[in-house]
Amino acid sequence: MSRLLIVSNRLPVTIQKKKENLYFNQSVGGLATGLGSFYKSFNSKWVGWCGIASERINVDEKKKIKTKLEEEFSSHPVFLSKKNIELYYGEFCNKTLWPLLHGFTQYVTYDRDSWKNYEKVNEVFANGVLEIAKPEDIVWIHDYHLMLLPRILREERPDMAIGFFLHTPFPSSDIFRLLPWREQILYGLLEADLLGFHTYSYVQNFLMTIRRLLSLNHTLGKIIVSDHIAKVDSFPIGIDYKRFADAKTKPKVQASIKNLSKKMEKTRRILSIDRLDYTKGVLHRLKGFDLFLKNYPEYKEKVTLMLVAVPSRTKVKHYQSLKKNVDELIGKINGEHGTLGWTPIHYIYRSLPFHSLLALYTISDVAVITPLRDGMNLIAKEYTATKTDGKGVLILSEMAGAVEELREAIIVNPNSIDEIAEALKEALSMPEDEQIRRNRIMQERLSTYDIKVWANDFVNSLLQVKKEQKELSAKEVGKEVKVKIINEYAKSENRLIFLDYDGTLVPFAATPKAAKPDAELQNLLISLAQDAKNEVVIISGRNKEALGEFFENTNIGLVAEHGAWIRDNRDRWTTTGDFNIEWKEIVRPILERFKRRTPGALVEEKDFSLVWHYRKADPELSSVRVAELKDMLYFLTANLKVEVAEGNKIVEVKNAGINKGRAAMNWISKKKWDFMLAAGDDATDEDLFRELPDFAYSIKVGFAPSKAKFQFKSQIEVRSLLKNLRNANVKSIMPRGHGAAG
Repeated sequence: MSRLLIVSNRLPVTIQKKKENLYFNQSVGGLATGLGSFYKSFNSKWVGWCGIASERINVDEKKKIKTKLEEEFSSHPVFLSKKNIELYYGEFCNKTLWPLLHGFTQYVTYDRDSWKNYEKVNEVFANGVLEIAKPEDIVWIHDYHLMLLPRILREERPDMAIGFFLHTPFPSSDIFRLLPWREQILYGLLEADLLGFHTYSYVQNFLMTIRRLLSLNHTLGKIIVSDHIAKVDSFPIGIDYKRFADAKTKPKVQASIKNLSKKMEKTRRILSIDRLDYTKGVLHRLKGFDLFLKNYPEYKEKVTLMLVAVPSRTKVKHYQSLKKNVDELIGKINGEHGTLGWTPIHYIYRSLPFHSLLALYTISDVAVITPLRDGMNLIAKEYTATKTDGKGVLILSEMAGAVEELREAIIVNPNSIDEIAEALKEALSMPEDEQIRRNRIMQERLSTYDIKVWANDFVNSLLQVKKEQKELSAKEVGKEVKVKIINEYAKSENRLIFLDYDGTLVPFAATPKAAKPDAELQNLLISLAQDAKNEVVIISGRNKEALGEFFENTNIGLVAEHGAWIRDNRDRWTTTGDFNIEWKEIVRPILERFKRRTPGALVEEKDFSLVWHYRKADPELSSVRVAELKDMLYFLTANLKVEVAEGNKIVEVKNAGINKGRAAMNWISKKKWDFMLAAGDDATDEDLFRELPDFAYSIKVGFAPSKAKFQFKSQIEVRSLLKNLRNANVKSIMPRGHGAAG
């Protein structure tokens, strides 16, 4: 049975060294709490940093840590030096990735040394995973600390099932492109089989980023990267709902509830709890509370704000400054509004044990959770889960990922202190039956998609992706099939070879005039065509002028414009039908108009088609323009004998009835062939594949669904096969009289 290897920066275990003794305790908070119950119930092992710099522990202590973690915590440690920790975690993770991913570009630093250490530490984690990984294991990598890890693991173990989940937001492409090492990060992530984000908006940001920065498109969230398919999807993380809903029955929680209720029995309680981080909007929240007391003085001495701030990154300058500002603002508000018997804000600057946290959730009438930007925010979910009687109001930022599941909360713009003040008034005056109605809806949602369902959903989706990959790879041309093709080619006397051009023999070019065949390809095709046993046909969407120039004075057969033109000898081009092109006068102005509205786009005119190219245009704008253009063309050409087709960064309008399959029949019907091969990469090649006899070898270049029997990953494999065919029969090649010109 497959194991699940969970990989994160930290283990779910806190290890401390005091004097010469090691102490092991279950971690609280963060990912450890979220996945703690799940990974224990699964056949799992957790890989992460042990929490102590390697200089502080000797060889024997490392062995002890490994043994203890293995036997009692089903975990495997990664050891990092003090320098690694400072530069990788303290610098690159905290000062580069964290603010960038949350959109706080003013706090981002770009330091080359910290980046180099980030690379090194990801390699250390890879070694830790590979040290224990078995062939059938599933690897689930978590968060921004390890964005290079999927690529490193894939290089070592190509067949490994790898999932990656990002627990922060993913920003817009305009923000992410500021990172000097953006391509390394993106390609690192794309080697995962499944990439998970909390919300669909983060998914959209990621897909647009790879489209803009890497020129990679997707189909329903699936992306083809070289020889690998990655899927991107949203999985909003849940909580251990039952644990929070049942917590108030625990004796320690009940004792805490009783104690806190007695201290604040005369006021209604507003709860604010967060790590003290600039992304959490604590200062805005305090200013909103201050404005609330000013606008509604009747609530003075009747409400108390319980502000819990958990220390975070205390050595970072921005956090130190934030702590100072929070302390000063709390003092100002308490000084301005407080009385002898009433303090508006009760301030706790420390982390709380579980029973105290649950007690605060339980006794609070209102929770105000207003981060400026947050990947999810589980506190909002935990608070809602504890309201078993249905009473209590959640005020939630529209910038938290959790807002998509908690729409019944009072939603505010976290930057608006006016909205926060008004939300506090609305929450405190909301009737109980309305509170219960809202909470019951949210609780039903949270209890249905809890942490276990979330984790199982992700793992099952990962396994489904691997299954789809396996089905596709079954069509890949393996060594045995290649040998069979080469042997049949060598033994045959009458061979017919159809080859698409762009995307099959050469990479797609930015403009229609680019991508002439290089000398190696030119010589390879000519040598194949010179063999008296061979008929080689280039069957392309390019116009006849380009193909004629590319393969001038050769014995290579040519098909241009997807089948409109045929050249079956060196000189003469013929059409495959009597085509009317009056429709061009209607279509051309439309394409020109869209060209003007889309910088970087261009219009190509062929004899029997018009093509709108957008390879050099802005991807986001192009996606909008393509949809608009296709709708307009379908409407205007409904009664014309034309077809509208979308290809690789093109929209083409052509005469109906023109296709590669029809053109190919000019050669297929010539004689009785005993070997036939066709290779192509796009939708137009499917017409060719349909016309081939059963004995023919049809090869799709790329991983899109196809009628072809086999698949190649890239143009490199096509060229390699053609070289093998040439070499397999090189001794028996007889010139055909029509060789390359002088």
